[in-house]
Amino acid sequence: MTELAAALRDLDEDKVHELVDAKLAAGESPIDIIQECQEGIIAVGELYASGRYYLTELMFSGDIMQSVMAKLDPIIASKADEGKIIGTVVIGTVRGDIHDIGKNIVVNLLRSNRFKVIDLGVDVHAENFVSMVRKTKAKVLGLSALLSTTYPEMKNVIDALTEAGLRDQVKVIIGGAIVNEEVREYTGADAYANDAIQGIEFCRKVYGGGNN
Repeated sequence: MTELAAALRDLDEDKVHELVDAKLAAGESPIDIIQECQEGIIAVGELYASGRYYLTELMFSGDIMQSVMAKLDPIIASKADEGKIIGTVVIGTVRGDIHDIGKNIVVNLLRSNRFKVIDLGVDVHAENFVSMVRKTKAKVLGLSALLSTTYPEMKNVIDALTEAGLRDQVKVIIGGAIVNEEVREYTGADAYANDAIQGIEFCRKVYGGGNN
């Protein structure tokens, strides 16, 4: 684990910002900084799941991450490739979960990579996902969650897409520290991602990097 990731895991806000500022001054990529921070966020989630961290610590880690993103977002946006929109992505945190740290990172990176993003927010019901996929004709739907109790809800969203006759029109990617291949198979998703970069690469692959 890097020094920055460890500082975020330990909720050392001052140290996190000191390291981020030093990395930016040294010309390091904001994307690389985000990846290090994500490692720390995943560690926080593991501590929370094991009972060593409580909701207060989990929320504080989110506050730290949001303050880091406030520094990085303008830099990422300024370096975004100019050009036509590649495609549309619908994304949201599924019903029963109000966490949005990872989702917000993905949203920011998608937009900086020329994707139109429809962010439905948190605690989103299955019918809202289905309605937006139908309305936008998006080829990618991202389902985000932090709590393992949301596995059935992810599956519920995908089942609802099937019932609506939309399943073959959209690729579904589930995201978060809790997801893995077993969860992907259970939910019926097309892919899973444990970090934002994987999610961006999946969307690029679906759209072929072209315009839509």
